[in-house]
Amino acid sequence: ATPSMQDDDQNSSPLHFAFIQRRAKFSAAHRLYSSQLTEEENQKTYGKCVNTHGHNYTVEATLYGEVDPVTGMVLNLVDLNTAMEAAIMKTMDHKNLNEDVPYFKDRVSTAENISIFIWEQLKKALGSNGRLLYEVRLHETDKNSCVYRGDHK
Repeated sequence: ATPSMQDDDQNSSPLHFAFIQRRAKFSAAHRLYSSQLTEEENQKTYGKCVNTHGHNYTVEATLYGEVDPVTGMVLNLVDLNTAMEAAIMKTMDHKNLNEDVPYFKDRVSTAENISIFIWEQLKKALGSNGRLLYEVRLHETDKNSCVYRGDHK
């Protein structure tokens, strides 16, 4: 390669994209109950989970974006941690989701709805970086989890 071609290659670095992920754990109580169902239908639908019980949840937030050539980051993980603290920990940790979180006053606190709630809260807390949010994965138990990626199919 000629020297001028070499310079061009060095000045036009290719864009690189990456996924970053941060995990948080919180404990919360809830009960699965729909006001649109009868007591019998609730019992049949949700079984023992119609009773108030708790979980030690794990949330994984995944962001996707361009790696900044100057900082070497998609987003500073300190900023992601701050957003997760505001969106998840302050809102849900050691709370009764049905009683303490207004979002669940008229929604069943299933893993699906909790994931959607976390997505919406996290997107807000990230501000202009909310566009980087790719996925929220909520582990309700070791065996049960939900993945939410916005309204993508």
